[in-house]
Amino acid sequence: MVLLTGTWLVTEWCYARGYTLYYGDAEAHLNIARRILDSKTPGPEQIGTVWLPLPQVAMIPFVKFDAAWRTGIGGAVPSRLGFILAGMFLYFAARRVYQSNAAALVVVLIFALNPNLLYLQSTPMTEAMFAAGLAALAWAIVWFQDSQSIWPILVAGTASNVASLTRYEGWFLIPFAAIFLLVIAKKKWHAVLFGALAALGPLAWLAHNQYYYSNALEFYNGPYSAMAIYARELAKHMQRYPGDHDWWLAAKYYSTAAKLVAGLPAMVFSVFGAIAVFAKSRRALLPLALFALPPIFYLWSMHSSGTPIFIPTLWPFSWYNTRYAIAVLPLAAFAAGAIPAIAPIKFRAAAALLLAVIPAAVWTEKLTLQHEPAICWKESEMNSIARREWTQQAAEFLRANYRPGSGVLCSFGDLTGILREAGIPLRETIHEGNQAEWILATSRPYLALRSEWAIGFAGDDVTTAVQRAERFGKHYQLRRRIIVKGAPVVEIYQLE
Repeated sequence: MVLLTGTWLVTEWCYARGYTLYYGDAEAHLNIARRILDSKTPGPEQIGTVWLPLPQVAMIPFVKFDAAWRTGIGGAVPSRLGFILAGMFLYFAARRVYQSNAAALVVVLIFALNPNLLYLQSTPMTEAMFAAGLAALAWAIVWFQDSQSIWPILVAGTASNVASLTRYEGWFLIPFAAIFLLVIAKKKWHAVLFGALAALGPLAWLAHNQYYYSNALEFYNGPYSAMAIYARELAKHMQRYPGDHDWWLAAKYYSTAAKLVAGLPAMVFSVFGAIAVFAKSRRALLPLALFALPPIFYLWSMHSSGTPIFIPTLWPFSWYNTRYAIAVLPLAAFAAGAIPAIAPIKFRAAAALLLAVIPAAVWTEKLTLQHEPAICWKESEMNSIARREWTQQAAEFLRANYRPGSGVLCSFGDLTGILREAGIPLRETIHEGNQAEWILATSRPYLALRSEWAIGFAGDDVTTAVQRAERFGKHYQLRRRIIVKGAPVVEIYQLE
């Protein structure tokens, strides 16, 4: 009931205030899901690369409806479901490990009442869905530890695929989960079976990239990969991200972000909980080790893969990828559950109440009396101010001037938000997902560019194609130039 009520209230609250698509990534996930069906070339190729497919595929039944796509609310449905399932599986795992309903309730409440997670689950983001896969995997492993049955192995394999097709830290979990199962399995082939099942997700993604991009590792080293983007920025003499090849600095940034995202009370309780686990609840060591893997993955990524996390209290004193620290929350919540589990029976209810109420009270004070917003919401708000402004201006212009079916050349990314807000179907656009048409329209615009409209950032492939077409007698008139502080200039052209 807490999970259902929380997800409904927060999602409706965020939707009513327009927060659903503040994250640029939320906008992108939503539009990728939409273009799988709504495209000149619909199909699996529209899933793209870099971002794993499950969140977008799960959105399809909802974003196929125009109203659900245009408002963004359809993209939040899988996140809401992931949030509910994550809470349920955390409860079941904690109850089985700690043999205490009070302990399980503490775990769920610390997890579910975190305002950063509550905001993320109200958007088309991936964190809540990954948490569901992680929690289900933990529950299946502790179930297998007790039953030695094949059924938890099948559940674990399914949960692992949910995690590994949602976020790449899910890939990092697989070998460790297989080792855990190998250690506790009386029949070792159970662990082998899990490994085979869990490998299906990553293998499917490698096959997808190989088939559509002729490079199985396109998501890792292709032109749109994080590594390639970082390399291009470094080539322009950008300063390296904090933590890049510096373990101490990576740990400092990540731990600071974790305190801001998970909350200081939860972090403190998790330390005491971990001590309690080693003292009297060692059955919890296995799930705690599993929950510790995603934070370790992020530390490794910050050190070795150029993954940045910016927080307002450390240089460069801004907000970026703070949500990566949400990976600490299941670990902190599960560890805190050990405290009431080891308390004398007559004190367990009181201990559980205090452990659940204190973090919620601190968050309430921050969000009301001190006016300190949840940092993940703040990140999305600060980083979207300019984007929301030029998106609104461009969408208003197109709503007043675009005729259905006239066609748009527009790169897929932030600019796609203009089309969504203007209500222009993606099948009327040419973008990178329509590979052959896009390549022809941008490389040979004087022959292949037939769209009446072109939308781009000044100097990008679209605006360059329009200018090249001009030299061959195909004239596109600049109808609108939108200049917003802190953002690239948006240009809208119409064929005369």
